[in-house]
Amino acid sequence: MHNFTPIASLLGGMLIGLSASAILLPNGRIAGISGIMAGVLKPVRGDALWRSCFLGGLFAGGLLLRVILPQAFDFGIVRPLPMLIIAGLLVGFGTRLGSGCTSGHGVCGISRLSPRSLVATITFIATGALVVLILNHLMGNSL
Repeated sequence: MHNFTPIASLLGGMLIGLSASAILLPNGRIAGISGIMAGVLKPVRGDALWRSCFLGGLFAGGLLLRVILPQAFDFGIVRPLPMLIIAGLLVGFGTRLGSGCTSGHGVCGISRLSPRSLVATITFIATGALVVLILNHLMGNSL
């Protein structure tokens, strides 16, 4: 492991948990990004503002990190653009099929002891591990 960062990982995990709690406890809202985004794309009256603010905050946080710590974005994309587009579409399809994404199920659902979220998160992780195994090890990173 050349990027072993236990302190940063612990702090990041705590911030994610605090952020999910900050929206759940006072408002009863789940911080699942796909559900929040779906509510912006197909708005319900009186419900789009908080969703837009949440997504705007995610975007602004990324921009702020880019300004403060630009080396955090120094990584190489090792797959061709068409493969990335297909992968993004498959993730979107899987998100709809699984009724949520890793932030909704993995962070918010498991913390609420939801059996459905536990199964969904295990499925996400197992599928991701299988894809990495196939692409990087069985196919020799040829795609």
